[in-house]
Amino acid sequence: MEFLISFFTDYGYWAVLFVLIICGFGVPIPEDITLVSGGVIAGLYPESVNSHLMLVVSMIGVLAGDSTMYWLGRIYGTRILRFRPMRKIVTLERLKMVREKFAQYGNRVLFVARFLPGLRAPIYMVSGITRRVSYTRFVLIDFCAAIISVPIWVYLGEFGAKNLDWLHEQIKKGQLVIYILIGVLALYLFWKWKKAKKSKVN
Repeated sequence: MEFLISFFTDYGYWAVLFVLIICGFGVPIPEDITLVSGGVIAGLYPESVNSHLMLVVSMIGVLAGDSTMYWLGRIYGTRILRFRPMRKIVTLERLKMVREKFAQYGNRVLFVARFLPGLRAPIYMVSGITRRVSYTRFVLIDFCAAIISVPIWVYLGEFGAKNLDWLHEQIKKGQLVIYILIGVLALYLFWKWKKAKKSKVN
């Protein structure tokens, strides 16, 4: 986080926008830490960085990164897997799994994907590859999910800008809550799958 805060301090909104876009490509930079760091510089330098404008920039960066993955999938289809860097993000196993989830749960997969760092990029790319979701619907679902998480991280960063130790603790707590919710969702989906399988047998 300290590196991102320093980088954002030097280059401002454009740096935040750039990092969030490359986060959308699956680059291993935690999106939540990036958002918090953007909020931190708004808290440290309110005379030059506006937290509300930082939120707008962050939303644009998040949606632009996600949209890039969608359009790469839509334009190139499965040919995208010929590019070695993309093969690390979208493996054949992930492609198969995401397609199955789309078949089972439809657009709900897109909404949940925003909260799944490891699967977000491949899910968005597969949504473009399969062409089952129009771009308008994709960006609307993505926006509805992002508007829940992005403001929380940005304003948390602003609020805790002058106490980074406290901020680190809150980030850990927030991430833990997200993992718990993901776990609960996974258990619920597993229960539904078992129930559906049992009903087929009967």
